[in-house]
Amino acid sequence: MTTLAEFLLEGQLVEQHRPFARTVVDEAGWIAAAEALAAGRWTLLGLWGEATSVHMALFEEPGTIGVVSLQGLSGSYPSVARHHLPALRLERTIRDLFGLEPVGLPDPRPWVDHGRWGIHAPIGEAGPGSDTGRAYAFLSAEGEGLHQVAVGPVHAGIIEPGHFRFTVNGETIVRLEARLGYVHKGIEGLMAGADIGRAEQLAGRTSGDSTVAYSLAFANALEAAIGFEVPPRAVWLRALMAELERLANHLGDIGAICNDAAFALMLAHCGVLRENVLRAADTAFGHRLMRDRIAPGGVTVDLEGAGLAAIRQVVADIRRRFPPLVELYENTASLQDRTVTTGVLTPGLARQYGTGGYAGRASGRSFDARHVVRYAPYDRLIFDVPVFAEGDVNARVWVRIREVEQSLSMVDQLLDLLPDGPTAVPVPDLGRTCEGAALVEGFRGDIFVWLRLSADGTVERCHLRDPSWFQWPVVEVAIEGNIVADFPLCNKSFNCSYSGSDL
Repeated sequence: MTTLAEFLLEGQLVEQHRPFARTVVDEAGWIAAAEALAAGRWTLLGLWGEATSVHMALFEEPGTIGVVSLQGLSGSYPSVARHHLPALRLERTIRDLFGLEPVGLPDPRPWVDHGRWGIHAPIGEAGPGSDTGRAYAFLSAEGEGLHQVAVGPVHAGIIEPGHFRFTVNGETIVRLEARLGYVHKGIEGLMAGADIGRAEQLAGRTSGDSTVAYSLAFANALEAAIGFEVPPRAVWLRALMAELERLANHLGDIGAICNDAAFALMLAHCGVLRENVLRAADTAFGHRLMRDRIAPGGVTVDLEGAGLAAIRQVVADIRRRFPPLVELYENTASLQDRTVTTGVLTPGLARQYGTGGYAGRASGRSFDARHVVRYAPYDRLIFDVPVFAEGDVNARVWVRIREVEQSLSMVDQLLDLLPDGPTAVPVPDLGRTCEGAALVEGFRGDIFVWLRLSADGTVERCHLRDPSWFQWPVVEVAIEGNIVADFPLCNKSFNCSYSGSDL
């Protein structure tokens, strides 16, 4: 049986450096890769296109990452989703953005094109749609007593738009289908031709609650492509920002999940802890979300005494106030009644879809990019990857709880071992075309970035893959058999990104 490393060497090797290699294959090789995905030998990390090319990022345990490319296309290519369904929405997106037809695609409907671009609009462009107004054909379920409930795309809160079409039997959900793509920003199109500073800013705006993680992934990919290293202090400060971002989001999610089960007390207390983390980040790095604080070559701000003290204080405060909240969650019977056995994602489906982050780890998939790739400085930190097998809302809460504890430990380690020295170095001139990729762990899961740089230092093409691409589809399955009233609770326990899935 061919390993991924061996498969990459069989093709035409284009680029190779840690942590990935890219190779060009023919159609037979492309189909062979799709069949290996279907057999469960490899995991799909990403699938994206260009005008005449498609690319597929693959992962094989324990830590091999590769990009397989099919080039010289004239309008079509063999569908990966025909063999491996997790590729389905990615291929529908490629067709909408580039006009490349995946031959054998099981679902021919558009994804990001809502009928206002025109057929096969180039990436980043919009035009008068020849299919404007055409109704989207939601999947249906047949049976006596079934009816449909439509929710969204506009919601009551400040969340982003998404349409959810439920088929229900009384209160029991028989089928759910999500319709996304309402917030298409054209980020990948805007990146084409941008200088690296502008591209870094765009990357950090892919999904606002993950601005540090996206900025880190882009910077790591760029630095791998060029082949230069940033100062050690900058590397450690980047990780410190990433763990603060993780803490803030996990604390907010724990409270919000409990609030969707009508337990507002947890939302209030967790909201205070989250706010304290954001204020400490603002004191330390000059921005609550730490946006634009990671830049190619390092970071844009150093950690001074007041910021150091603020982070130490918030860590101590969370350590004191968080355990009683965990005990309250665990010992509130009415809350446990809502979260235990609700919205179960099976381990098999989590593996098939390569579901990462708390969603995957709550269903037995132990994948964590910090542990698998061991990018700096996590190769020098001591931490555990919490894994549960139940796959329900409760398990997804517990993964977050344990990751809060792990992040607190890592923040301490980062501060204790933070090296002295400069925080940035100039990005060297290129003079050549090069490409790179990076896989980093955001709070939702693994974020993948691939980019190609032109000789003049501008971005020729960049693809950013949010973990939600492999989480939204499994939400539809996890909610089946539950009641409609439990959908907000289940949906929040996944907390998929609308924006991150709509480039």
